[in-house]
Amino acid sequence: MCNTELIVSAPGKAILHGEHAVVHGKVALAVSVNLRTYLRLQPNPDGTIRLQLPNVEAFATWDVSSLQPLRPPCAADPWNMDKLDSALFQRLRDFAGFTEETLDTHSMAVLAFLYIYLSIFAESRELPSFTVTVWSELPPGAGLGSSAAFSVCLAAAMLSVQGSVSLPPLDTESTARWCKQDLELINMWAFQGEKVIHGTPSGVDNAVATWGGILRYRAGNITPLSRVPMLRILLTNTKVPRSTKLLVAGVRDKIKKFPSIMGPVLDSIDGISITCEQTLQEMAGHATPEHYSVLEELMDINQHHLDVIGVGHTSVDHLCRITLAQGLHSKLTGAGGGGCGITLLRPGTDSLVVQSVILELKDCGYDCWETSIGVPGVQLHSMSSMTADVLSVFNSY
Repeated sequence: MCNTELIVSAPGKAILHGEHAVVHGKVALAVSVNLRTYLRLQPNPDGTIRLQLPNVEAFATWDVSSLQPLRPPCAADPWNMDKLDSALFQRLRDFAGFTEETLDTHSMAVLAFLYIYLSIFAESRELPSFTVTVWSELPPGAGLGSSAAFSVCLAAAMLSVQGSVSLPPLDTESTARWCKQDLELINMWAFQGEKVIHGTPSGVDNAVATWGGILRYRAGNITPLSRVPMLRILLTNTKVPRSTKLLVAGVRDKIKKFPSIMGPVLDSIDGISITCEQTLQEMAGHATPEHYSVLEELMDINQHHLDVIGVGHTSVDHLCRITLAQGLHSKLTGAGGGGCGITLLRPGTDSLVVQSVILELKDCGYDCWETSIGVPGVQLHSMSSMTADVLSVFNSY
């Protein structure tokens, strides 16, 4: 069943506008980030499944024969999977020896892998034997969609091995993408992996990792935007830990306490998302300096709003001051309370300015990457299209 080596990748995600307001029915814009997760699948001749996740120091090997009894009695209908198979999830926890107290990043990644593997191959005559190595440019736990990119890579690779999706044609030095119908199936299975890891995810992160580009999200409806530009950004991780749950609860309390004040703020954030969406679609045809000015103003306004609703942090304030001193505009992205921020780079931004800002941010103890947003979603790679850095990691395991 498995006689072909595969390499796939999927991007991370950031929220451009609409974080927190989206919880209250407003529009959010989620964008793909060109920090990618890479998966290499290699056939095994020895009847074992090997999982190698160096980012989270998770390494496991199982005999296929030991996994056979764990398979669900029948394959799940991929178009009707509203709920996680709780019985399968519990069997996997028991099999792996994970308790409620030990469900950390390491253990959840292992459970997501086993869940997707056994579900996709539930009705196969025999379970396939292969090694999966995953390495990510995304820091885990930073709100950048690392778990979704992981789940999307797993789904794309395993569905391709199983034959439910067709491998797209691939030149020796290129990347390729699956067709729309296959991407929909990949996205559905990746959503199951996200449920294993997060319980009740929105589905935005795996949709961004699958489709790429920019997605509009409102009240559970996800719509990929057509004809949008790729934008250069700095992505900064302040490394300040935060609790998304507590931040969301804090915003909800403030809305209850000051409804006549907070309501208009949420409406304004909604307007920012909609104006940004319109601007990006205009830029796809012909981007002008005026378009970038609008995007910069929207980032400034939204950052002030995020402070007003109570999710700002001194670390993000410091980021904004450092970048603004060089004429660059920033905002937090995601839950806030620390976490990550994004800084827009115009096409003509001097590289010396960018490097100066990166050095200053790193001197603050932050991690910082120059990257782009609006990039393609999950891709199949030829070996020769891979960078030396990624190949070096893969060849180390």
